[in-house]
Amino acid sequence: MTEQTTLPSPADAPAGSPRPWKARAARRVVEQAQALLDDARLLTTADVGLRERVRDAYTATREVRVHADLRTVGVTALEERRKKLRVAVLEKAGFKHVTQVLVAGTDRLVEAGIGAGTAKLATSAARELADEVDAELRFRIDVDPDDPYATVLVQSLYAFGLATDARHRHLDEARRVSDVVPGHLEPARAATSVWRRLVAPADRRTAAFRAVSALADQVSSARLTDDARAVRAAVGQPPEGGEVWADFEARSAEYYGLLSQVVDLGDDHEAAEGGLPADVVRRVEAQPLDRTLLRANLRGYQQFGAKYALVQRRTILGDEMGLGKTMQSIAVAAHLVATGSTHVLVVCPASVVTNWKREVEQHSDLTAVVMHGNDREQAAAGWLETGGVAITTFEVLGRLDLPYDLRPALMVVDEAHYVKNPETLRGREVRRWADRSDRVLFLSGTPMENKVAEFKNMVGYLQPEVAGQLDPNADLSGARAFRRIVAPAYLRRNQEDVLTELPEMVQVEEWEQFGPVDGAAYRDAVLAGNFMAMRRAAFAVSAPDESAKLVRLRELVTEAVDGGRRVIVFSYFLSVLEQVMDLLGDLAVGPLTGSVPVPERQAMVDALSESGGPSVLVSQITAGGVGLNVQAASVVVFCEPQVKPTIEAQAVARAHRMGQTRTVQVHRLLVEQSVDQRMMEILGSKAALFEEFARQSEITDASPSAVDVAAPSETSLSRTILAEEQERLSRTMR
Repeated sequence: MTEQTTLPSPADAPAGSPRPWKARAARRVVEQAQALLDDARLLTTADVGLRERVRDAYTATREVRVHADLRTVGVTALEERRKKLRVAVLEKAGFKHVTQVLVAGTDRLVEAGIGAGTAKLATSAARELADEVDAELRFRIDVDPDDPYATVLVQSLYAFGLATDARHRHLDEARRVSDVVPGHLEPARAATSVWRRLVAPADRRTAAFRAVSALADQVSSARLTDDARAVRAAVGQPPEGGEVWADFEARSAEYYGLLSQVVDLGDDHEAAEGGLPADVVRRVEAQPLDRTLLRANLRGYQQFGAKYALVQRRTILGDEMGLGKTMQSIAVAAHLVATGSTHVLVVCPASVVTNWKREVEQHSDLTAVVMHGNDREQAAAGWLETGGVAITTFEVLGRLDLPYDLRPALMVVDEAHYVKNPETLRGREVRRWADRSDRVLFLSGTPMENKVAEFKNMVGYLQPEVAGQLDPNADLSGARAFRRIVAPAYLRRNQEDVLTELPEMVQVEEWEQFGPVDGAAYRDAVLAGNFMAMRRAAFAVSAPDESAKLVRLRELVTEAVDGGRRVIVFSYFLSVLEQVMDLLGDLAVGPLTGSVPVPERQAMVDALSESGGPSVLVSQITAGGVGLNVQAASVVVFCEPQVKPTIEAQAVARAHRMGQTRTVQVHRLLVEQSVDQRMMEILGSKAALFEEFARQSEITDASPSAVDVAAPSETSLSRTILAEEQERLSRTMR
C-alpha cells in the first residue's frame, strides 16, 4: 500500500486501553484494510480464472493447428472413411478440403444444398479425421508475434504465471488477512466518523478503536500488495504482444512449465519415472516437496526427479542434457532448507560456478555463496555461520578450511563424471565430503563414457552395496539387468520422452575435400606420425580460401546470421579457434578457453544474447561445452570430430535444451578420406555403448559382440588411426 508509512502510531495509553483514533485516520485505516483484503482474496483466487483462460487459449491455438493441417487434405479422404459418402456432391458445392467441412458443420452443409444424410456422414468423417490429427499433434509454441492465437496463449500464460507465483509466495499471509480482517472491519467502522462515535456506547467505541488498531497492524505488516497490483494489471490488461513474446523467448521453459500445469502436453508419465520399479515409484510419489523457497514452475518429471533424490538420499540424476538437472537440484535444496536444514554444498567445474550462482538466486530464495577465488576463505567462514548454498570447484574443495564435523544436508556434484576415478585427488576429496553429507546428488547427463567400470565407480561413492552388484566386465547381454540393479541409485530421462515441445534438432555432416594447401598439411602430419596435427591440419593454412573447412564455415555463419540466428563454433584446438576468430572478425565473441576467468566466460555467453551484440560465440569444446546454458544460439558447428561422443553431446546440449525456442542445427565440418572419417565411425560405436547401458531404451537387436565395452583409450585410438592413414596414403602414393 502506498500510504502505509503515513499511518499514525498508537499513542501512549494505559495498559489494556486502546488508542483513541481520530475519525479521519481510522477511515484511512479501514479503507486500506479493505483494499488489503481485496488483494488477499485476489491472490487466493485469481489463478483459477486465469487457468481457464489458459485452457481456452490453448484449445483455440491447438484447433487452429489441426485445421491448418487439414487444409492440405482433400475431401476425397472422407470417402475412405464413409463408403456411402458422395464426395462429388461436396466438391460441387465448393467444399474442397476437410477443414471447410469441419468448420461448416452439418447445418451449414445442408444450407449449401447438400442432403442431410451426406452432410452428417461428411461431418462425422471430418471430425474423426480431426481427432486423429489432434492426437498426433506435437504441440509447440513457435515464436510468431503475427499469430493472434499463440499471442493470446502466451499473454494468458504470463498472467497465470504472475498469479501462481504470487499465490505461492503470499499464500500464508493472504489466508491470515482473509481470516483476520473481515472480523475487524465492521466494528472499526464505528470509529470512522464523528457522528458514529458520539452515538456509540462506550464499550462499542472501545471495541472500534481496538479493531482499527488490529487493522493497522495488518496493513503495516502487509507484503503482498505489490504482487497483487501486478496480478490485477495482468488480469485486466496483459502486456503487449511484442513485450510478452520477448519474455517468452527469455523464459520459455517456465512458460511450458505453467502450461503443463493446466493441460496434458502428452508427456510420457512412465518415461518421467525413468522406468523405476513400482515400489520405488510409490515411495517417490508419496514424498512431499516443499516449494516455499522455490521461485520456479517445475515440470512433472522435474518434480519426480527432486522427490526421487529426497527419497533415495544418495543418487545419480542422469537426465539427458538440457532437461534441467540444476533446477531439480535447487528444488531439493529449497525443500531441505524450508524444512529446517541449513547448509547445502555444490561442487562443480570452474566454468559453471557463475551459472550455478545465477540459477540459485534467480529460481529460489536461497542464499548463494561462492567459495572460489581469492576471498574463498572469507566466503567459507560466512557460509559456515549463516548457511545457504555454497558453490565451489573440485580443485578448491580440498583447500577450504572447514570443520570436520560440518555435515551438509545436501551435497550436489555437478558434471560428476569428473570424479569417475575415485583414486584421484579430486575423487578422494569428493568421497570425504560425500561420506559426511546427509544426502548426495550426482549430476551427469553422461555418467559412463567408455566403460561400465567407471559407472560402477560413480555408484560406489553413493551406494556401495548397489555398486557391488555391477559386473565391470559386462557385455550388452547384461543391459536389462544393469538397469534393474542401478534403479535405487540412478534415474535417467531422455528429451524425446519428456520434452514434447522441444524443437527439432537437425544434424548435418558437411563433407568436404582437401585442396592443395590443406591437403599438403594433412599429408605432412600423417607422415610425421602426429595425430593431433592430423586433426587440425584442415586449418593449417595462411589464407581462409586455402581451407575447405573455413570456406564452408564462412558460408554456414553467413547463412545463419542472415536468418537472424546465433551460432556457437566449437573446436578442441586453440590454433583453430584463432583461425576462426580471424575469419569472423567483429561477428564473433571469444575465444572462450580454459584460461578465460569464469566471470568473463559468462559475460561472453551473455553478449551472445544481447540485441545488437555478436552473432557467434567461438569456444574451446573442453571449456564451453560443459555446464553453460546458451539457448540464444540455435546453430552449432564442430570444426572437427571429438574422441568421445559424450563431449559432442554435451556441447550440443548447450543450445538444444529446455528453453530453446528454435530448431537447432548441428553442423560437423568433415573431410573425406581423412582422420575425420575414421573418427566418425568410432564415435558411432562408442555412443552405442552408452545407449544400451545408461539409457532407458530396451535392447532390441543386440548381441554381446555388438560393442566392445572396454573402448580403446585415446592413445590406442590415435595409434590405430595413424597406422591406417599411413597405410592408405602409402597406397595412393605408389
